[in-house]
Amino acid sequence: MKQTIFIIITAILFFGCTKEPIIKQKEKVLGVNERVILYDSNLTSKSNINNVNSAKILFKDLPNTYLKKSNFTDLPNWNSENYNLVLKSFKNSCTTKKTKKLYKLLCKKVKYVKNAKSFLQQDFTPFEINKKDGENQGLLTGYYEPLVHVSLKKKGKYKYPLYKRPKDLIIVDLASIYPKLKHYRLRGRLDGNKLVPYYTRKEINSKQIDADALCYCDSRIDRFFLEVQGSGRAKLDNGKTMFIGYADQNGYRYKSIGKYLVKHKIMKLKEVSLQSIRKWLDKNPDKIDKILNYNKSFVYFRRKNTPASGSLGIKLTPKRSVAVDRRYIPLGSMLYLSANNDKVAFNKIVLAQDTGGAIKGALRADIFLGYGKYAREIAGKLKAPLKLWILLPKSKKELKSEAL
Repeated sequence: MKQTIFIIITAILFFGCTKEPIIKQKEKVLGVNERVILYDSNLTSKSNINNVNSAKILFKDLPNTYLKKSNFTDLPNWNSENYNLVLKSFKNSCTTKKTKKLYKLLCKKVKYVKNAKSFLQQDFTPFEINKKDGENQGLLTGYYEPLVHVSLKKKGKYKYPLYKRPKDLIIVDLASIYPKLKHYRLRGRLDGNKLVPYYTRKEINSKQIDADALCYCDSRIDRFFLEVQGSGRAKLDNGKTMFIGYADQNGYRYKSIGKYLVKHKIMKLKEVSLQSIRKWLDKNPDKIDKILNYNKSFVYFRRKNTPASGSLGIKLTPKRSVAVDRRYIPLGSMLYLSANNDKVAFNKIVLAQDTGGAIKGALRADIFLGYGKYAREIAGKLKAPLKLWILLPKSKKELKSEAL
């Protein structure tokens, strides 16, 4: 019987289970925000892989993360960091339960610190994050807080609803039965006495669903990119602005429309960006629905009182907050990030404060760039090779060699 139940659940997971973003979507919203990106992690060339991976699983509470102990001298441009701003960000992060769990004693000590650099170097140890195969290079992308134009009533050009969470959306938590699935939620709806997948993006756009509209957007493309970012600002037709964030989603995994355009030879891989995709859609209005509906995932929104916050539950800080894959990097972690190409150079401490549907893997991060035209331009084009270190308490006990 148990085996049968497991097979059924596995089958359902295949078509309708998504990873729960954690408070935000942007829990990761911003309540639970499940922000995603337009392309996936295979967009940058891989670094040379060591024949023998010297990185190991070093900590019981990081069972999937391969680490190598490092020194602060190994961190690119470490001496150029603004340590006081780092201290301020760490103090803010320490207001959350997840950060306190990771840095219990240090969250207490930081209140009395006078010399930020000494505190970091004396009380933390950097560990280089590797993949299981020994690769130490990944991908950095960026995200931002977009602006959409809306009306509280459906009229004229304002005809694309931003739905609140549907009343008939059912979420099943599998963790109590299968602890290994603790980060997953099964989403669907009832059809008689059967749980079936919820409606796809195409179905939602073509029928009346059991959900109220938060507001109506003047562009289906803008609405889609708002879903991609997970939260944003909505400028009403009366001139006022409201903050909106992730409330839930329909249960389907995100599919990259950028990847679709490349696969069908509409774009070259190197051409893919938020800007290039938008430009192509604007020039091909008869293809918009087909392209957007390729991504069956659909995000629902809620009204908020504050700007973008993440899965950790606190307001995101531009160029200091990142989204990560929490299977490898715990929310609340302090990280050192190095990502450089011919257009950007990021060498700095960041805080893992968000998650995202397309942020998968140990060496994968999405940096929050803020609000406005500049943030949008940089975020839409950012694809840079990434190296990551996690800064852990110096007192943290490593597993004994026989346990590795």
